[in-house]
Amino acid sequence: MRFRDRRQAGRELAARLRERQDAGALPDPLVLALPRGGVAVAAEVAEALGAPLDVLVVRKIGAPRHEEYGVGAMAGDGVPVFDEEALRGLGLTEADLASVVERERAELLRRERLYRQGRPAPDPRGRTVIVVDDGLATGSTARAALRALRARGPARLVLAVPVASPAGAATLRPEADDLIALHEPAAFMAVGQWYDEFDQLTDEEVLGALREHQP
Repeated sequence: MRFRDRRQAGRELAARLRERQDAGALPDPLVLALPRGGVAVAAEVAEALGAPLDVLVVRKIGAPRHEEYGVGAMAGDGVPVFDEEALRGLGLTEADLASVVERERAELLRRERLYRQGRPAPDPRGRTVIVVDDGLATGSTARAALRALRARGPARLVLAVPVASPAGAATLRPEADDLIALHEPAAFMAVGQWYDEFDQLTDEEVLGALREHQP
């Protein structure tokens, strides 16, 4: 159930997706990675499917003075997606987080410019869009990604990960047309526990993967 590294996980995930492609379930695929970790996995998927690879930058929205505690997320130009239960527990409203959202939006746009290097964002309309990450824990960032993409009119929206928490997978299934997770271990604590090597990717590694898989 463990993976040596993200590349091995990507190859195993790619094999599952290739089966579906061969059955005609993934026409005209576009692979979008959630950076940074998802890029190494998604590169293997894009290679196997013969699909272009790009990124969808997602930013966590942290609670004021406790930024490590995520209360929402946003992706692309989509509206922020908040965890309403977490907001109630902290006595916060969406308006209270306006400055945090503004700051994270600026960082999101900066990273998109960095990773795209002047390329326009791919158009998902009418395509099978496969969103790939290295794992799924709570699902807050993936939910923001899926909702931002859904608003742009893909023909089919697929979320694919090597490993997912059962709770996270259950939360995200209604958001996607298909959710593919190779493993959903009951004793899930964090994505990194299922990898022998789980070092952070650098921006240079992300850019290199994107250059190799442009149409």
